[in-house]
Amino acid sequence: MRVAEIMSHKVHTVNQHENISRVMYLMNYEKIRHLPVVEKGRIVGIVSDRDLYKALGTREHTLEVESEEQLHSSNRVQNIMRRGVVTTTPEASVSEAADLMAGHKIGALPVVVDNKLVGIVSAVDILKLMAKQA
Repeated sequence: MRVAEIMSHKVHTVNQHENISRVMYLMNYEKIRHLPVVEKGRIVGIVSDRDLYKALGTREHTLEVESEEQLHSSNRVQNIMRRGVVTTTPEASVSEAADLMAGHKIGALPVVVDNKLVGIVSAVDILKLMAKQA
């Protein structure tokens, strides 16, 4: 089976100049854990919920801030995103994607074609596939 068959095509993204409050909003209200950072259609980074927890100085699974100061305008996505993003392609096998995630200890892979974001596949997507096949 190919990544294209299980990936999410609707991908929420942010740009690196946005305030991290946008990341917090999307993660809270869209119930997502990984946000690709895109500039001019090209992926330049990724922000995970753990990156956000670390930036806010909060405990995991608590995306509430104690003061507006934590969301100050100097807290930009570019300051918390991870660069050198590990990606996959729609044609890659699900097994290859799972190996990449396990090897890099990451929970999601942006799916790209010619360095342009076309989707995202997560460990949860792979687990759902495995559950269906069991």
